[in-house]
Parts: sequence; C-alpha cells; structure tokens
Amino acid sequence: MSTLRIEGLTKTYPNGVKALEGVSLEIGNGMFGLLGPNGAGKSSLMRTLATLQEADAGSVTLDGIDVLNQPEKLREILGYLPQEFGVYPKITAEQLLDHLAVLKGISNRKERKELVKYLLQKVNLYDQRNKSVKGFSGGMKQRVGIAQALIGDPKLIIVDEPTAGLDPGERNRFHNLLADISEGVIIILSTHIVSDVHELCTDMAIMNHGKIVFNGAPDQAVTDIEGMVWEKTVGRNEVERYRQDYNLISNKMVAGKPLIHILSDADPGNGFQPVAADLEDVFFAKINKKKQLSDALS
Repeated sequence: MSTLRIEGLTKTYPNGVKALEGVSLEIGNGMFGLLGPNGAGKSSLMRTLATLQEADAGSVTLDGIDVLNQPEKLREILGYLPQEFGVYPKITAEQLLDHLAVLKGISNRKERKELVKYLLQKVNLYDQRNKSVKGFSGGMKQRVGIAQALIGDPKLIIVDEPTAGLDPGERNRFHNLLADISEGVIIILSTHIVSDVHELCTDMAIMNHGKIVFNGAPDQAVTDIEGMVWEKTVGRNEVERYRQDYNLISNKMVAGKPLIHILSDADPGNGFQPVAADLEDVFFAKINKKKQLSDALS
C-alpha cells in the first residue's frame, strides 16, 4: 500500500500571491477528493505534486521517494491529467497514445501496440481508435487523458478538474472509469464540483486561500453539522441583511427567489426550517465560516 505524505508545503508566487500556506496531508490508496473554490490553491498543489513547479518550503514523500528533490523518480510512477488536456491536430487516439508511450520510455513496438490496445479498451474508445482526437467530445478527450495517465503503471494519478464542462452522461461514464482504476493506486481528484467528491471519494480535504480547512471522510463531515443547517426563502434585497444577522453559508436561486442556508446550533426561529445537511453545506460552511462558528466546524 502506497502513502503520499505532504508536510508544510508552502508556495508564494513572484506577484506576492500565497498559493500554498503550510499544506499537510496524508493520502493512501483509493480516491482522494480535493475540494475548493476557484483560486483556492488546488491547481498549485497539483502542479507541485506533479513536479511541474517547485515549492518554497515543506516536503513530499511517496514510498521512499523525496518528490521535491527527486522529481525524475516520481515521474516514473506518475499519471497526470491536467485541467487543460491538449491534443495534437489530425492525430488519432491510437497514434497519440503510441507517441506518449514512446515518451514514457516504452521503446518496444510490440509492447506499445499491446499497451495502447489495452488502454483504449479500458476507456471504451477502441472502436474510435482511428478517429482524430481533435474531433472527440469533451468526455471522450477526458477518457483519452486518463488512458495516457495510465501509461507506465503509475502509483499516483492526479486529475485536475476532470469533469468541468462534461454533460451528465459523459460525467457518469468518467466517474465509472475513475472508480474502476482506483484500486491499488492513489488517485487525487481536484475539483470545485462537490458532487464529484461525494460520489467517488472516501477521504477528502477542502482548501481555501492556500490552506487546508478540512481533512477527513465526507460522511463524517456531514454528520458533524447534522441538525445545524436551516433554510429559508427570502427576498433578493434581504440576502445581505441575513448575511449580517446570521451565519449564512450559502444562497441559491430557486423558482426565482434566493434560498439561503444558515448554520446554527439552536433553532434560529424567524421562519427558518431545519434541513438535512449534505456535503455542499459542509463545503460552503468551511469556506465561508465566521470566527464565531461552533467548535463542530473547527
């Protein structure tokens, strides 16, 4: 069983933005979800773990490999699907995977051919192997991306915002594929889509402003705030007042009116109704929490 240990990882960009502030995590085999809003530092962490950028301080180890100081060793067992997976124009899926296998050091032509066939079957694209990848749908391109990430039998696979822009059917197919390959390997799923983590991951972390604000099991996180979430439909011009008076964690439009969720240990009255907590409530509570929040969220 592999273990990825991240300790005190810090990164500040030349423009002064603190992308990572003392990030520490321990991640084992299976699917690990990394949630956070845009700009939270997720991609900075993923790029650092993928050895695409250096950290200012901290350490990362994977099965005896010092990731920050031995990037070449990590790359030998790394699969990476970035947020923007570019493809060569006018190249087929089979040609693309064969080319990437060469770059990964698989020089034997017969071995490459068998591997590419296996990967295309794995991601259910074998029948489209001779078609140009440029013409693939978003979901098909992401499946090609996972196929290339599996080259070299990786121990660590990083996928950054993999379902953004996919339609529901493609998203479900991609989820099934990730679940299928997650046994015996560490997969880090970085996303801002709460349902992706809820449906796929048994362990997770939430990032905000470069820091880890929660680390644990999704189900436990929901249990921790059960009985503390209340909702009410309000007028559009009332949202800001409720934000001032209550611990408002989220608001969304339902039938043209804002439906707000607040966090409270006791019945807040004033027309609020109790509602079953879910992972989205946890997410918003962690990234929007006020200083006076109860210890249940600390």
